[in-house]
Amino acid sequence: MRSLDDRRQIAQVGLALVAANARYWTTVAPIVRSELRRWELHAHAIEDPTLRALALSKLRDEGFHAEAAGMLATLAPRTQRRSIVEAIVALEVLFDYLDGLTERPSPDPLQDGGRLFTALIDAVTPGTDEAGVRSGPTRGYDGYLQTLSRAAALALSRLPGAPAIADVAKLTAERSAQAQIRMHATPALGQWQLQEWATAEGDGSGLDWRAFAAGAASSVLVLHALIAAAGDPRTTQQVASEIAGAYLSTCVLLTLLDGLIDHEHDTDAGGPSAPGYLGLFDDPEALPDVSGEAARRAAAQTRLLPHGAHHVMILVGVAAYYASAPGAGGELARPVVARLRRELAPLMSPTLAIMRAWRSARRTRSSGAKGEGES
Repeated sequence: MRSLDDRRQIAQVGLALVAANARYWTTVAPIVRSELRRWELHAHAIEDPTLRALALSKLRDEGFHAEAAGMLATLAPRTQRRSIVEAIVALEVLFDYLDGLTERPSPDPLQDGGRLFTALIDAVTPGTDEAGVRSGPTRGYDGYLQTLSRAAALALSRLPGAPAIADVAKLTAERSAQAQIRMHATPALGQWQLQEWATAEGDGSGLDWRAFAAGAASSVLVLHALIAAAGDPRTTQQVASEIAGAYLSTCVLLTLLDGLIDHEHDTDAGGPSAPGYLGLFDDPEALPDVSGEAARRAAAQTRLLPHGAHHVMILVGVAAYYASAPGAGGELARPVVARLRRELAPLMSPTLAIMRAWRSARRTRSSGAKGEGES
């Protein structure tokens, strides 16, 4: 692999993968599943039937996002993992729900989206009341959003490094909110407003506006990495900034892969030939090069972080998570996946095997739960 050609580091990443999986299944996965069941109960209690259906569909179809994000907690001290997992799961469920809410038609998508996404920003913004979380009005979002936001904030407030990540996390949440809102507003307002924002906001990032917009949009992963780092009292604001920069590059790759694996389904359903963020790139044949560059950049940055081998393992895990999805065999996705297998070799092969087993286990659990419900 070009970015990870040092044999010693490859061995370290391999060991990090083995250790992380052992910790995940014994100390993280049970908490993730418990938290997802908790939020499913909350979702069932939503009074509005349309919102209730949206919340439940997001948990059913995208709950795996929270399961995968929980892998970041394996780096933290065991005593802090429960709080980290609680914060990560609540934040991921919140983010996925917001994604669905802001896809709905709105007469003023920027203002309405901004109002909704205060829930994400509040979840990582310092401020306490008697409950230990940010106080203030609901600002118009429904009770489910508020409950998720406050749960994430409360769990984050228990972590010793929370003050060190606070400023970086707030900026990251604001950027992620704007990217999501502006992308969802493009059908009504046009692409210009997204391009204008991403060009200005991404200045100095080393990314062109398309890549910056793509990375910012999925920067909930950056927030998860920052939450995990907050479990360590030695984390500083400088380290938080370095984590945010490295994971922004990983998020570019995440967004592109997410669009690629859905491409075939979206096309069959009558959607555009290059939906979402893929449509920002003029030439679809350039996507393997764009993705390969994102992978190289992310690998170079993550390897320099404290516990770099663990963070490189997360990068490879993100790539393998999408490369193991059914849609990865689509015509547009195949050359990108092939490129990533070369860029991230030899770690991609064993990680792919783990991700495929993970997906299979999840399908088995889902089938078993469905069977019990029908009996």
